[in-house]
Amino acid sequence: MIKASSESFFDKVYDVVRRIPQGKVATYGDIAKVVGSPGAARMVGWAMNASHDKPDVPAHRVVNRNGLLTGKAHFAHPDLMQQLLENEGITVIDNQIQDFENKRWIPPFDEEGIAE
Repeated sequence: MIKASSESFFDKVYDVVRRIPQGKVATYGDIAKVVGSPGAARMVGWAMNASHDKPDVPAHRVVNRNGLLTGKAHFAHPDLMQQLLENEGITVIDNQIQDFENKRWIPPFDEEGIAE
C-alpha cells in the first residue's frame, strides 16, 4: 500500500505505474488520484517524462484521459510508445487506444492509498 511518507511525489507515481498490468493502461489523472493529489495529472506527466532512465517503470502504459498517447514524444523514438503497447496486445490507431475502457486499469485504492 502506498502511504504518506518522505517518499517523493515522483517515486509514489513510479510505484503506482509499476503496478499497471501488462496489456492495460492508466491515465495521468487516475495515478494522481491514487497518490493523493487528484489535481496533479500534469505533474504525473512530468514524472513520466523523467522516468526514462528507470527501465522498471513502464511509462508507455500511461495515457491521457481519452486514451491518447500524449507522452509519445518523450520516448527515444516517436513510435516506441505505440510499439511497446502493441507488443502487449493493445491496438493503437491514430495515437488512440482502441477499446480504451476495457484496456484502462483503474488502480484499486482505499483511503490510505493503493491497495495491494
